[in-house]
Amino acid sequence: MDITWTSDVQVAIIVGMRKTPLLLGEYYHIYNRGTDKRNIFVDEKDLIRFWESIFDFNRTDPIGSVYEFSFKKKSGNVDKKIKPLVQFVAYCINPNHFHFLVTPLQEKGIEKFMQRLGNGYTKYFNNRHKRSGVLFQGKFKSKYIDSNQYLLHLSAYINGNNKLGHRMSKLSKSSMGEFLGETSGRKLCNTKIILGQFRSKKEHKDFAVSSLEDIKLRKEMAKELEI
Repeated sequence: MDITWTSDVQVAIIVGMRKTPLLLGEYYHIYNRGTDKRNIFVDEKDLIRFWESIFDFNRTDPIGSVYEFSFKKKSGNVDKKIKPLVQFVAYCINPNHFHFLVTPLQEKGIEKFMQRLGNGYTKYFNNRHKRSGVLFQGKFKSKYIDSNQYLLHLSAYINGNNKLGHRMSKLSKSSMGEFLGETSGRKLCNTKIILGQFRSKKEHKDFAVSSLEDIKLRKEMAKELEI
């Protein structure tokens, strides 16, 4: 089923209500922000912890706490043949919000992963910064990606999200480097899902730049029309 991408992306950003189940073999835009628009990262240590948590909690077998699990990793007492809960296609992490483009690999994979990530990171953040209560703005939001066109444009939006109306921050991180082949560290995404549809990385880059420029223009126009 094809859709008009521009309006659906706007709905995905604005609405964000989960109206359909998160099914195997399908793609979803998952996103959330800090409660009361607060930052979810205070410094680089927080960002690193959130980044490590994405990998550690993306497995079918429970790990307990990331802190306890870190000792198992150092001792080599970890099964490397893990079964991931979700496959990442693209991601963007900003100081007060995040965007994930994922597909579940297990039944309830997205729900289990997001619950573990949200609870685990909130517990760490509250303990470190001596606070209590929720950190994220309710349950995570999701949007079903129901066309390949939408998938391609959304991947460009997520990769460039920290350049769209946001001041670049050292506490921002996206999969852009993975798509451009410029990431030397740990990689999270299966970029072939997107890059495999282009003849070269340059062709994909040109598409992504054009898509981002179009999104930015539409956002600016929408802002001008606000009453």
